[in-house]
Amino acid sequence: MNRPNLIILILFYSRQGATRRLAELIAQGVESVPGCDARLRTVPTVSSAIEAGAPQVPSEGAPYVEHSDLQECAGLALGSPTRFGNMASAMKYFWDGTGGQWISGTLAGKPASVFTSTGSLHGGQESTLLSMMIPLLHHGLLLVGLPYTNPELMTTTGGGTPYGASHWSGADGDKAISDDEKRLAIALGRRLAETASKLQEA
Repeated sequence: MNRPNLIILILFYSRQGATRRLAELIAQGVESVPGCDARLRTVPTVSSAIEAGAPQVPSEGAPYVEHSDLQECAGLALGSPTRFGNMASAMKYFWDGTGGQWISGTLAGKPASVFTSTGSLHGGQESTLLSMMIPLLHHGLLLVGLPYTNPELMTTTGGGTPYGASHWSGADGDKAISDDEKRLAIALGRRLAETASKLQEA
C-alpha cells in the first residue's frame, strides 16, 4: 500500500516579494525529495489601527494559512522579512493565536526550518531567524539548519547562514537572489523534507 506524500508546510509573510521568492526555492528543494509535497501558505497583514489589514481571501499568491495546515504537515519552513531584527508583526500575530495547537502538541516532534530576507546586508538576518525559532521551540518542533557541508556558506557575499536561508534584497527590494542564496534555500528545503521522511520511517 502506497503511503500519501508528506506535506511540508512553507509558511511565509512577504511584502515586496523577496521572502516569497525564497519560499518558492525552498519548495523546489522540498519537492526534489521523493514522497514530499510543498504547501505554500501566507498570513494576512495587520495594522496598528485594526486587528487584520487584509481581505479574508488573498487576491493572488499563496492562500492564507489555517490551523488545519499545522495539523496536516509533516514539517514546517517559516519565513518572514526582517523588522528591526525580528519577525514581522503579521507572522508574530499568527503564532500568538496558536495556543490550542500548543496545548494539544500538534507540531511536537516535527522538523522545522526558518528563512528571511533583509533590505540591508547587516539588517538583522540572524536575529530574525533566531526570533522565529522561539515559538517553534515552544511548540516542540525540531530545528533543522544549514550545515557547513554546504560550501556556499563560505562563499556567499549576501544572505545564507547556518541558522537558515536568507537573502539580502537591497533597500528597494530589487536585488536578485544570488546563486549562493538560491542553492542554500534549495538545500534547506531538501534537508527539511529528508528529515521529515526519516522521522516518518523511524
